[in-house]
Amino acid sequence: MNFSQYLIEKFGVQESDLAYIKELAEIKKISAGSFLLKPGEICNHTFFVEKGLLRLYSLSENGKEHILQFASENWLVSDRDSVFFKEPSKFYIETIENSHLIPINDKIINKIAELTPSFREKNEILLHNHIRHLNQRINLLLSASAKTRYLEFVKLYPDLQLRIPQWMVASYLGITPESLSRVRKGLADRP
Repeated sequence: MNFSQYLIEKFGVQESDLAYIKELAEIKKISAGSFLLKPGEICNHTFFVEKGLLRLYSLSENGKEHILQFASENWLVSDRDSVFFKEPSKFYIETIENSHLIPINDKIINKIAELTPSFREKNEILLHNHIRHLNQRINLLLSASAKTRYLEFVKLYPDLQLRIPQWMVASYLGITPESLSRVRKGLADRP
């Protein structure tokens, strides 16, 4: 899937209208290790991942990294608070792999809404789904075992196991890399 297919499938954009959107939506090629957002900056885009892998994370006062989201192909990533409220971000968005991204701004959103009357309603459903997943994630972090959190991670991100280092998985799960090794070993030893 790519951005055009995503718009057709998720929002019902007509193929005949894609050319108008593509005039505004330019693919950016970004090298691994590049920052698209740093704390203190205003986030003006939501990034659609055509190819590659990104992460959204924060640093605690003692410098510990907390990964909130990974975004691989056909995912969106942004600091929604900063985009919507125009407040300085508290997060980093960084490319983990060389990536092809489409930065989506208000002009693109407004053009899609103009061309596709059902866009706002379908976008609202996607936003509520995002909130639902965030609530589930918070609940897992507060109450689930490391094993359960890991199994949910694998279900949500089935293609990432070989693409990211173990310490990033551990950061996302809120556990140490050593604890993650124990969880993986325990699962591997199961009959």
